[in-house]
Amino acid sequence: MIKELKNLFYILFVFLILFFTLKYYFSDNYKKKSFRAMQLIDKKIDIFSNKLILLNNDTRDIVEYVEKKNDNKKNYNFWKLINNNE
Repeated sequence: MIKELKNLFYILFVFLILFFTLKYYFSDNYKKKSFRAMQLIDKKIDIFSNKLILLNNDTRDIVEYVEKKNDNKKNYNFWKLINNNE
């Protein structure tokens, strides 16, 4: 008898938690708060991006490209490499 009451209490407790959670998340008050929070995030991002300091680019013409010709290149073919038993 006590075991059935305990199980009934657990099931009732889980259903109450689910009910109140779903009631809260589907309420108009929560939808209004979440929509306002999304709008505030956009405003905060705009304010923060205006305060950022932009650094000048000082890396122009640092890399020098050198053309290196390698005449000792061997031309390999894929099938010749597989068929080669040496």
